[in-house]
Amino acid sequence: MKFRLLGAVALAACAMPLAAKPVTYRVVTQDTDIGHYIVDTEGDRVTVDYDFKQNGRGPTIKESLRLDKDGRPVDWTITGRTTFGNAVNERFTRTAQGAQWRDLAGPGKIPGKDAPRFYAAQNGSPLDVSLLAKALLAAPDKTLPVAPGGTATLRERARNSFDGPDGRLDAITYELGGLSLAPLYITLDGKGDFFAFATPDLIIARAGYEKAADKPLRDLSERLASERLAALQKDGAHKFSGPVRIRNVRLFDPRAKALTAASDVVVSGRTIAEVLPAGSKATPGETVIDGAGGTLVPGMFEMHGHLGQEDALLNVLAGITSLRDMGNDNAVLDQLIHRIEAGEVAGPRVVRSGFIEGKSQFSARNGILASTEAEALDAVRWYAARGYWQAKLYNSMDPAWAPAVVAEAHRHGLRVAGHVPAFSSADAMIAAGFDELTHVNQLMLGWVLQPGEDTRTLFRFTAMRRFPTLDVKSAKVQGTLDAMVARHVAHEPTIGIHELGLTALDGQPNPGALDYIDHMPPSEQRQLKQALFGADTPQQRAEYVAAYAKILETLSEMNRKGILLIPGTDTGGAFTYHRELELFGKLGMTPAQVLSRATLEMAQYLGQDQQLGSIERGKLADFFLVPGDPTRDLKSIKAIGMVVRDGTVYFPPEIYPKLGIRPFAPAPKVETAK
Repeated sequence: MKFRLLGAVALAACAMPLAAKPVTYRVVTQDTDIGHYIVDTEGDRVTVDYDFKQNGRGPTIKESLRLDKDGRPVDWTITGRTTFGNAVNERFTRTAQGAQWRDLAGPGKIPGKDAPRFYAAQNGSPLDVSLLAKALLAAPDKTLPVAPGGTATLRERARNSFDGPDGRLDAITYELGGLSLAPLYITLDGKGDFFAFATPDLIIARAGYEKAADKPLRDLSERLASERLAALQKDGAHKFSGPVRIRNVRLFDPRAKALTAASDVVVSGRTIAEVLPAGSKATPGETVIDGAGGTLVPGMFEMHGHLGQEDALLNVLAGITSLRDMGNDNAVLDQLIHRIEAGEVAGPRVVRSGFIEGKSQFSARNGILASTEAEALDAVRWYAARGYWQAKLYNSMDPAWAPAVVAEAHRHGLRVAGHVPAFSSADAMIAAGFDELTHVNQLMLGWVLQPGEDTRTLFRFTAMRRFPTLDVKSAKVQGTLDAMVARHVAHEPTIGIHELGLTALDGQPNPGALDYIDHMPPSEQRQLKQALFGADTPQQRAEYVAAYAKILETLSEMNRKGILLIPGTDTGGAFTYHRELELFGKLGMTPAQVLSRATLEMAQYLGQDQQLGSIERGKLADFFLVPGDPTRDLKSIKAIGMVVRDGTVYFPPEIYPKLGIRPFAPAPKVETAK
């Protein structure tokens, strides 16, 4: 689930209007037009209509902006709905007394005549980014302060030309940075006006030029991000010559679900060469790392990712050395995997899921879209021939195809997981042969929906308000769960995103971020203080909170019955994966059981336990170091001082400051044995 198209922050700044007439931009993904961005200027007034829908959801935003005589924003209103339906009513004003604002994170102000002229909108359109970029072109050193806090910078990165209805247009792509974990890449025309914004899988571009600019600018954004991350990899990935000996650590043993006695672990190349009692003698030329009595934990498995380059690095730094991708732009993911495996950028090992979706107005645009059962079967064969581990079926696929698609996948050795297609139920997908059901709401909706109700829209979230009426011991609930037990159907609940959607409140840190929000840069902290799903009344919010309690009750019952629950986030992993594991602890599992589930048991599930999942001689060197004992307190896994992935050593305390993140633990002491 993507939270916001432009990342953590969008920005507003002074600049003269683009033109004295409406300018239209199209939003395109996978050659499909999914919405618009229209800017209309009359004198000192600018209005915006911004609306696109992907996978049945997306932002619907209206903006009204008044500029002063120098073209700087003085009164700005943003209204509408976020991607997941939260109501937006954001306001920024600036007077001689200073700047003040109110957004979903709450109110703020900077008094005085020297307050920044620029504002970082929390839930705006690309208007603010485009105006800021143009203003930065004329600013000293291309640097400007912004409210609520931070400094924006602009750097030219590439030039292109594109043909369109107004002739050939010269365009310059800039890196706009300084206010979030990663910079944005924005393209302006020769006058400094907004032309396009691109990510590897989506573009917003001036109408008439979108087809010409689509692939070149998406590819460019991917390359520029790769270059930045490659620089971080070059500085932060340590490949020591000779063996690496980690001294004085206890190992988490996922079979015993306990810590070992104090040990030394020796890594040679990519593999674990020895596991010895603590105090073993080093050989000359070894690199010796002092574990200081901490705990080495096997690398963890994030089982629900939609991997991007920024996520790849953050997951590794969080101790996640393996990730199951649950649907992506296939070509973009292939390229990212190649760069990770070549050592160009940091990232986890990736297990690929082949995303198969039906064609409808609500289609998700990842993977392969099929309009017939035959096309869906062809997609299965395409994925099988390219080494994918499983097929993932999605919302708009005709549920009548499921038996044939599942049978074809199994014939080719692929497992099948997925959403429950619209107008069907978990019971029907279990009967069709699903090996795994994805998202707890997808499982539970079958118990509360009426025939004909459509789950391809935000209704699949809002309908969760019906969950409190469920009796977990009722025949219909128990019948589904018993069928899962009988057929060995696993479930990946993504508990954390449901906690976020159903319980987070505007103006308060979301419950999953309490342990890391203070470590994040100000812009990220702000984003972590808004609700995900909208609740228009206190009663609706109370119903959502009660629905979350029913989810935990249902999952606890599933755990009691022995249904395999799989840890995955769908929120990018990293810090949110740590929270996901904590929530597994609310289902009747001990910290050691949760940690075993996240390591060896997931390696076994994926058929990788001969090489991964535990710290043993001959296995691949994937593990991380924490100072505490995670079998007593699972929160200990959040304080990571070192990660080893495929024998390469990373020290998160070295890398986090370059991303604006305050480290969670110190790096261990490193020396060379004589």
